[in-house]
Amino acid sequence: MTDRIKLQGMTFYAFHGVGEDERRKGQVFSIDVEVRGDFARAGRSDRLEDTVDYSQLFREIQAVVEGPPHNLLESLAEEVASRLLSRDNVTEVQVEVRKPHVHMRNAVLEYAGVRIERTRSGQSSGGIDDERGRTDSRSIDRSR
Repeated sequence: MTDRIKLQGMTFYAFHGVGEDERRKGQVFSIDVEVRGDFARAGRSDRLEDTVDYSQLFREIQAVVEGPPHNLLESLAEEVASRLLSRDNVTEVQVEVRKPHVHMRNAVLEYAGVRIERTRSGQSSGGIDDERGRTDSRSIDRSR
């Protein structure tokens, strides 16, 4: 059985991107995260220590997004996923990173984004193992 905890619509100002202008001026990034695991014990005990404290998840995500810059949204999403999978009671994670109002030649996109799904090594998800030993069952929106 897999339970899910979601944090949606987290917004941060950061300096990620390939372009010099993106790194100098910065921009808004929107993040959605879903962590999966067995949280049934928390449902029975009603104790915070038996689940994943989403305020701690938020702080971990914030530290990554507001931390050292990444060129690619994929890399940023990967670091968030890796950080969250290091928690004992998280077995799977889905991370979506969006960069709103992307200006391109002759167009403005509502957003460009990526969504990745990662599973801790040793868990079955039907994906393939990546070089870090995690199972990769990614779904990526590469509208950039």
